[in-house]
Amino acid sequence: MAGGEAPLQLDLYGLLGVGEKASEKEVKKAYRQKALTCHPDKNPDDPRAAEVFHRLSQALAVLTDATARIIRLREEGSRQLQEQQRLVQEQIRLEREQHVQGKQEGNGAEGRITPKLKLKWKCSKDDETRGGYSEDVLLQILQKYGDVLNLLISSRKTGSAVVEFATVKAAEMAVKNEVGLINNPLKITWLEGQPRNNPSTVLSDSTSQPRTSQASAVSERDYESLVMMRMRQAAERQQLIEQLKREDEEESHT
Repeated sequence: MAGGEAPLQLDLYGLLGVGEKASEKEVKKAYRQKALTCHPDKNPDDPRAAEVFHRLSQALAVLTDATARIIRLREEGSRQLQEQQRLVQEQIRLEREQHVQGKQEGNGAEGRITPKLKLKWKCSKDDETRGGYSEDVLLQILQKYGDVLNLLISSRKTGSAVVEFATVKAAEMAVKNEVGLINNPLKITWLEGQPRNNPSTVLSDSTSQPRTSQASAVSERDYESLVMMRMRQAAERQQLIEQLKREDEEESHT
């Protein structure tokens, strides 16, 4: 490797002999061990000793810079969230186009049916936070699946709400994938507009329409898998950022 390479272009973890998930303490320990053997004073006959020692010092400075690590993680997480949002918006656009096309082809009766879901969660009557589910929180959770036409939180029955989506597909994704808050999960069930399964449509070979429907179903499953993967990655990235923050705070107090 040329001596002019920037620190971030090198395999800093490999240079110190630690894994990418190594803690700051492990990085410092590895640096001390390497520095003892690579110090120029202990290797007077090795012309590369000073260069190696300098690289070790650079690796230590970069890898123990907690602020820089958190910034990089936030940037990566932001890119993933932006990609997730782009995919969801693209799906919404396609659904709107299909909705308009369905009306033009005479399928207006089905198009007028708006799907409604019932939401339930644990909440005591004297809980002012409504179990963590305010209107803003519910909208933030649900709108990633598609346009929400109406959201009504029950004033009589605590821990209960009804949501009306613009498309059946958005409602289906919410029912299949949404679990709500970790400490207070959501139970989502159909209230109105649930699509009927029609196996003959998929199995029939007499027309080209079933093949189109089958291909569309496969595409939708792929899309759902991709969106959920992006959501999991973003959540894991956020957890890692929080863990790094805690480790940095603990380090500052020791």
